[in-house]
Amino acid sequence: MSFMTAHSSSWKWWIAGLLLLATTINYMDRVTLANASVRVTREFGLSEQQYGNLELAFGWAFAVGSLVFGFLADRVRIYGLYPCVLAGWSLMGMISGWAEDYTQLLFCRTLLGFMEAGHWPCALKTTFAVLDEKDRTMGNSVLQSGASIGAILTPQVMKMLMTEELGSWRSAFVVVGALGLVWVVVWLWMMRGSRLDHPPPSMTASAALGLREILFSRRFWALAVLITGTQTVWHIYRVWLMKFLQTGRGYTEEAALNFQSAYYLATDLGCFIAGALSLWLVRKKGLCAHDARRSIYRGACVFTSLSVCLPFLKQGPTLLVVLLLIGAGALALFPCYYSFVQELSDQHVGRLTGLLSLWVWAVTSPLHKGFGWIADTTHSYDVGLVIAGLAPWLGVLAMQGLWVRRTPDACGGVT
Repeated sequence: MSFMTAHSSSWKWWIAGLLLLATTINYMDRVTLANASVRVTREFGLSEQQYGNLELAFGWAFAVGSLVFGFLADRVRIYGLYPCVLAGWSLMGMISGWAEDYTQLLFCRTLLGFMEAGHWPCALKTTFAVLDEKDRTMGNSVLQSGASIGAILTPQVMKMLMTEELGSWRSAFVVVGALGLVWVVVWLWMMRGSRLDHPPPSMTASAALGLREILFSRRFWALAVLITGTQTVWHIYRVWLMKFLQTGRGYTEEAALNFQSAYYLATDLGCFIAGALSLWLVRKKGLCAHDARRSIYRGACVFTSLSVCLPFLKQGPTLLVVLLLIGAGALALFPCYYSFVQELSDQHVGRLTGLLSLWVWAVTSPLHKGFGWIADTTHSYDVGLVIAGLAPWLGVLAMQGLWVRRTPDACGGVT
């Protein structure tokens, strides 16, 4: 008996909710540094490039971890692998709060990045196993929306825990990290007895393709380019928004933290709308799932392109509204990407997720160092943010030129 028939039809959405919580914790551990960036920079006497190095180390470690855990996810039971990964990054988040200097913090961020990388192969293997093709974009939206929820909650948690003492940011790292250990217990209880690790039956011709054949295909490289643009806009704004607001536009720390929550609320809304629109386009308008995802991705690019307005906007409501719209578009890109990856193969979801993550983190992580150099040179964050907002259009061009349609789909066309 399969996992899907072993439980009620609503069970799959409970599992999606559990994955949402995992992503929430993942991002809470990740964005504590961004929210405390001004304090950390002052306490350790860092330049903008050194701060960028913290993200560079995190990103390259994430790239290596993506490869390791991507392959493990296709070979080791997700039931046991997932909680080990989550406990690992939670512990590293806690230890980051005890770092005494730049070198120790750099070491902690490196190990945090390595362990956090295991979340995505495990999570996408789970949604692939429990959700039908037509539901996956929505399921991946639920999964990805946890990033926004974590980023919404973290500034408020840090506001409660941080005092006027410069080093009070440390307690937030410890508290946030401890939350992951609770999730581990819930996962082990909810997933006991499931057959989650049994691969689903092959439904497309892609199942017959070997991993090597997929890696040399134009489709794979279309997604490699697409995720490069997608990752650039999301993570540049994640890492540098607080500095842009405080140093670049003169907002107070409290005001910037409050806007951080609003920003990520907007990203969450954009992510859910992307999933809901996908279901609507498939069920009501008769579009194939693949074409619905392409349409949503293009629409999200329009929103991120509003970054071109930023150099002309000073402190005020117009600036904040534009940032909210950029954020909504940035996160709406991700559920489309995850669903495209799941179209590549029925048998290699973990490996492909890991390999693409390896690629994109290795390529985009140095951008933070470059962004810091631009900020140090121009004394402004505007140029880097504009470029980041336009980057997702690379994905539109790549899909148009490289994604070869070849397999029959449920709409009678080909994807």
